[in-house]
Amino acid sequence: MSLLPNSHTEPDGSAVIRVLSYNIRSLRDDTDALARVIKACAPDLVLIQEAPRFFRWRKKLARLALASDLVVVTGGATTTGPAILSSLRVGVERTEDVLLPPTPGLHRRGFATAVVRIAGTRLGVLSCHLSLQKEERLEQSGMLLDRLAGMGVEHMVAGGDLNERPDGPAFRRLTAGLTDCRAAAPWGGEHTWTPADPYQRIDAIFATKGIEVLGCGVPSDHPGVSDADLRAATDHLPVLAALRVPAS
Repeated sequence: MSLLPNSHTEPDGSAVIRVLSYNIRSLRDDTDALARVIKACAPDLVLIQEAPRFFRWRKKLARLALASDLVVVTGGATTTGPAILSSLRVGVERTEDVLLPPTPGLHRRGFATAVVRIAGTRLGVLSCHLSLQKEERLEQSGMLLDRLAGMGVEHMVAGGDLNERPDGPAFRRLTAGLTDCRAAAPWGGEHTWTPADPYQRIDAIFATKGIEVLGCGVPSDHPGVSDADLRAATDHLPVLAALRVPAS
């Protein structure tokens, strides 16, 4: 497997960045293995799903960030699970935690969002975890697109656990307006669930059309990422993308 480019700034001010999307199952598994996987991927941004939501959730998320050489940007219990972490390369302009309309009997969902600056670029970022219920999931995919459209930023990335395969209606609604990074530039593994026997892709990273996708997939054979750690860390496999974001 070829290596993804490292994060760097181009002479014209554009930025090559690494974005990781990861469902961490509320840190109920091997947190040391989880931190090793994240750290080995050397991401600029991490789009977290199922961050801790209960007792001392802020401290637990901060400990994961510290162990991964990252900082917490936003999200967690305030979004019912989605969160954003970043490296110190990233400057945070603003954040907003969004709660979506509740459906009786179903877990309430939310978006963690931020506008950040990296080198000469300005980037909108959104982490999501869509519903298990098909109709609600489709509605939430429309809300995601609306939220991105309202961020007032030209270039944006979104990612998360969609609870749906690429041929599903919510996934297809997203790809009608955004680039599915894995489909645009396949790299690494494809399937994200389950780690013990991956057979379907339900986690993804998307980018707006002006962003160049350099590679995207599960970092199974990435240097420093072991199969044992991927299996122990959580019940999803992560998605890693390398993107070139134009200067703003």
